[in-house]
Amino acid sequence: MAGRGEGGAGSGVVHVVMFPWLAFGHISPFAQLARRLVSGEAGVRVTFLTAAGIAPRVEAMLASAAGAVRVLPLSLPQVPGLPTGAANTADVSADGAELLKLALDGTRPEVCALLAELRPDAVLIDFTTPWVCDVAAPLGAKVLYFSVFSAASFATVPAHLADWKRPSAHDLMVPPAGFPAASALASMPAHQRAVFLYMYTSFYDMPCAYDRLIATVKGSAGFVMKTCREMEGPYIDYISSQYGKPLHLAGPVVPEPPQGELEERWASWLSSFPDDSVIFASFGSETFLPVAAATELLLGLEATNRPFLVVLNFPKGTDAAAEVEACTPPGFEERVKGRGLVHTGWVQQQHILRHRSVGCFVNHAGFSSVVEGLVAGCRLVLLPMKTDQYFNAALFARDLRVGVEVARRDEDGWFGRGDVTDAVAASVATGGDGDASKWREFFTNEAVQNKFEVDFVRELKKVVRA
Repeated sequence: MAGRGEGGAGSGVVHVVMFPWLAFGHISPFAQLARRLVSGEAGVRVTFLTAAGIAPRVEAMLASAAGAVRVLPLSLPQVPGLPTGAANTADVSADGAELLKLALDGTRPEVCALLAELRPDAVLIDFTTPWVCDVAAPLGAKVLYFSVFSAASFATVPAHLADWKRPSAHDLMVPPAGFPAASALASMPAHQRAVFLYMYTSFYDMPCAYDRLIATVKGSAGFVMKTCREMEGPYIDYISSQYGKPLHLAGPVVPEPPQGELEERWASWLSSFPDDSVIFASFGSETFLPVAAATELLLGLEATNRPFLVVLNFPKGTDAAAEVEACTPPGFEERVKGRGLVHTGWVQQQHILRHRSVGCFVNHAGFSSVVEGLVAGCRLVLLPMKTDQYFNAALFARDLRVGVEVARRDEDGWFGRGDVTDAVAASVATGGDGDASKWREFFTNEAVQNKFEVDFVRELKKVVRA
């Protein structure tokens, strides 16, 4: 395998190793960035490290760049309590995800040997593996922390710290000095503060998510963030002032257009409705709505009197059919027959969003999902369920004026069917798209997006040659 002395930075080609956390919400942005980096004449090649159990799926994600990106599988050690064969967060419960971090820690000897053999110029890591900084340092490789989160959501981490101490729920009520004054994130509702404190909770006597994150930041040569100043300038400046680390912007890393055709069963059903009439609701493969919340969502969509397709997923190991039955209101199927469908499992999201009949996209405010919906020309309704999703929703809906947030109760985050119906109505109303056309043009402008890529590669080469 070629290292720096053989096809590395010295020859003009930069060899980057990527090592994301074992969640597809993290793997996908790494894969998107890998595909962008090796395109054209960028002079970059990538080695991608991931668990053996999901290596084939990752290879499929990187198929278009197969000649320049190599996937190397890692053998996860067995950890007591972790299901045999578990290789990503979709395979386990929330508790199991913490054990998965221990399993990933157990790959350290293997990763150490691989890096010694590969001799990469740079290693892009996630927040879960700060020990890579120690492993890579003797090899002369520059380690960069690639944050898959928006700058707005990441800014809330240092925003409420003093001397690296962990904040209390009360601390999260007041914005600190220097935090962007006009930000919609200057304070959090009570239910978001409770969710955010997960970052500071230790499981199985191991470092909490915050400890891992800070160790990663301190040990790395700088940040890589999938954003740009046009979108998040104030948050980028705030992060830079807090950490004093070089911050390299990769641009928003817009997902590539989908390949192939939409499955006939969906194409046929969607084509039976007028243009822009269908509501598509989907929350990704790793965001799960509690039964009561899913019930309110379904009743809210029913009340819109519009056709809709809902994708609901559940943790691995649960009986999906039983879960759907539990959240389906009495008489619902009969009342929405012919205009409403509930599905579990994977669907061709980008193809569905681009179908002429789909006009509204209800989603969890995952960064990539919001951009996919926006690029497809859909009106957006944002219903976040996890920490960073709340901040993404605030960024897009309030700062960038893209999408409508579903109203929630401050104390516990509860939303009802009426809140869903009202959000859909507001989004599809005249003017409900806000500044969507401006940002759609920005994301689809190839010249603009290519400049982000070129600028980032130039910065990356400076880092590895410093």
